Amino acid sequence: MTKKIRRVDYWRDPEAPKPTSRKPSASVFVLDDGGRVLMLRRTDHDLWTIPTGGVKKGETVAEAGVRECREETGLDVAVTGLVGVFSTPDHVIVYLHGDDVDEVRQPINVCLRARVVGGEVRPGPEEAREVRWVEPATLDEYPIHPAIRLRIDHGLEDSGEPYLG
Repeated sequence: MTKKIRRVDYWRDPEAPKPTSRKPSASVFVLDDGGRVLMLRRTDHDLWTIPTGGVKKGETVAEAGVRECREETGLDVAVTGLVGVFSTPDHVIVYLHGDDVDEVRQPINVCLRARVVGGEVRPGPEEAREVRWVEPATLDEYPIHPAIRLRIDHGLEDSGEPYLG
């Protein structure tokens, strides 16, 4: 029987293990016509996030963001811009197989702006327990990892300048 992979996220923790790898990922920040944020609750750590996942070989960052959104939320999106590049060493992710550490990753995330062009909201069974549109004023009511909240806050800011950090 294969043990399920689980993850532990660290944020600004001096006791966090040192990274053994870096991997690019893409996330999409999507607002509906009412200004609500597309969010999903992950199955692996039960936190709320925006659609996010690793960039696969042979695809662009934009293609990865579109694919991840479809897989996790059922929605098809078109990329419209850039929220920013998030690569702080403050965020470390430990991936575990049972009790064994498989990888300690410092992520590099490119967060894209996108708009819905099709599909139907439905949670991706492997990655999302729930998908919903969230009013920005209620974001504090949701458990969101600080690295993800940083992306959301910059997406909502929409200063015209991408975040580079």
